[in-house]
Amino acid sequence: MSEEVTAEILTTHVLDLAAHGKRLDDRGPDEYRKITVEPGFVTTADGSALVRIGDTAVLCGIKLEPGKPFADTPNAGVLTTNAELIPLSSPVFEPGPPQPGAIEVSRVVDRAIRAAETIDLTRLCVTPGEKSWVCYVDIHVLDHGGNLIDAAQLAALGALTHATMPAKRFGIAEADYPLEVVHYPVECTFVRLGEAIVVDPTFDEERAAQGRVTVATDETGRIVAMQKGLVGAFSPDDIKTTVERAFHHGERMRAIARGVGA
Repeated sequence: MSEEVTAEILTTHVLDLAAHGKRLDDRGPDEYRKITVEPGFVTTADGSALVRIGDTAVLCGIKLEPGKPFADTPNAGVLTTNAELIPLSSPVFEPGPPQPGAIEVSRVVDRAIRAAETIDLTRLCVTPGEKSWVCYVDIHVLDHGGNLIDAAQLAALGALTHATMPAKRFGIAEADYPLEVVHYPVECTFVRLGEAIVVDPTFDEERAAQGRVTVATDETGRIVAMQKGLVGAFSPDDIKTTVERAFHHGERMRAIARGVGA
């Protein structure tokens, strides 16, 4: 049986289950898979975290080094986010230039970090117009089991939360010090499966989905970013409900990323 036929049969099965309030892994529609965050996973990075959401594994590393600020923001540091979807993590990824999926993950994560003002970029300024810290947020997908955006954002937040400014190494200060994290955004992704809207989609559920929406919230009760994906539509009531659900999940996910809860 060809892969296309198998995928079509599985999609039909996923949609049929959703119509009856069920999922392939027996979760409820508003239930996340098990989430773990392991900070400091890469000892050579200035900050890092390995996140697992079910079968999905994403590693984020933080690199901080002196550089030159942008001309239009001479009093601020620089933040750059990049995502790598390596072929070993999934058969749907191919080697070569960044794929649309990688670009979307990096942009959505970057948007949430910036919009929430996770770090105060003005604090990364060393000499206005001449020298500032450049913060690289490098995301690597190790296993693609679905819901890469949430895992990537959580990994980035965990890595930033446990990052250290290497000020002594670069002769900027007499000692290193923690990177100050001001706000804690997390993202919650939902997909439409027929009339059902489920959180934390698996790989198979994503392939069957008619629409996707990601809601980023922070600890102050703000919606800091949203992303709509795929071709399906969501009604105003659908969006209102997913936002409420995102706030509910966000509190627990922030605690996990900060290492203060589960």
